[in-house]
Amino acid sequence: MLLVKAVISSTGLWTPDQSISNEELVESFNAYVDKWNRENADAIAAGERDALAHSSAEFIEKASGIKSRFVLSKDPILDPDTMAPRIPARPNDEPSVLAEMAVKAAENALERAGKTAADVDAVIVACSNLQRGYPAIAVEVQDLLGVQGFGFDMNVACSSATFGLEAARGLIYGGQAKSVLVLNPEICTAHLNFKDRDSHFIFGDVATAILVEREDVAPASHWEIIGAKLVTQFSNNIRNNFGFLNHTAPEDNGMQGDRGRKGLTDKLFVQNGRSVFKEVVPLVARLITDEAEGLGIDPNDLKRLWLHQANLSMNVLIAKKVLGKDVNIEKAPVVLDEYANTSSAGSIIAFHKHSDDFQDGDTGLICSFGAGYSAGAVFVRKVG
Repeated sequence: MLLVKAVISSTGLWTPDQSISNEELVESFNAYVDKWNRENADAIAAGERDALAHSSAEFIEKASGIKSRFVLSKDPILDPDTMAPRIPARPNDEPSVLAEMAVKAAENALERAGKTAADVDAVIVACSNLQRGYPAIAVEVQDLLGVQGFGFDMNVACSSATFGLEAARGLIYGGQAKSVLVLNPEICTAHLNFKDRDSHFIFGDVATAILVEREDVAPASHWEIIGAKLVTQFSNNIRNNFGFLNHTAPEDNGMQGDRGRKGLTDKLFVQNGRSVFKEVVPLVARLITDEAEGLGIDPNDLKRLWLHQANLSMNVLIAKKVLGKDVNIEKAPVVLDEYANTSSAGSIIAFHKHSDDFQDGDTGLICSFGAGYSAGAVFVRKVG
């Protein structure tokens, strides 16, 4: 019996039309801060509350490497009286926002591979923030595309794309499918507290797609998956507590005046950035080097590292630990300057935008890491 191989046939990308620069974001944030400090001047003078501090474009870029981010809802985010995206609910007979984004990325991936939905057997929607519990977004996407087969959702936070890719590979190995779309629609701005100086700049919105296929049905030019490794390790240092159980605690679910609004804010994205940096960097570097050794790959032979796009300093340090030397930007390309952190989609955007120069036999690494903690390393080789 011949060994079945699963390969990456193509990737797809959908980017929102609207973008917010650091300067725009800071102007809005600082206007909010000034208003809040005026309204709470007496409490601040009495020592009952601490005054809020301004942000700056320079602070944001130095802290993260981010210069701008694409968003679905620009004006409400920049309104000091709103400071949050506004994405209207849709009737049940209309496509959901998340499914619509995923379909656009999927169509781009199919077009790039010269395929249609008729060639696909399964859909996996793998992302950090699913719009609803059920029915699965993936099944809705399957219906919108006209895919015959099955679909399911999965969430491993920022590592959802690499975990989804491995899930697709398993479906192909097991004979469940010969062609699988792994889709990563991320509306990250909806779980971000834009009133928090330490994190208001972090996220953007986007959708990516990965077409994973059995080698014998893939295009002649594709990406062989040499090997992959997944790891999780529980940590509270990156967390989002917003969910359906908030409804069962009405005293703190965002519905009860000032306390409710504070409760809602507390249930959005929070992180202990220093601890994340300190703990995730060695975890990811070790994951990459151990798997490379097991595969017989010298990390320095990798033409490119497409790393998760969360923080520039984190990526630089991971690449240095893996390769044992300073790395230029071409070796570990950055897209977070333009896109910000797009959770599971980040490493796929980097792969999508910075892989066209690969020749037959060149190898690279797709790597994700984030909340969980979770991390996934996928080694690929260009064929054709």
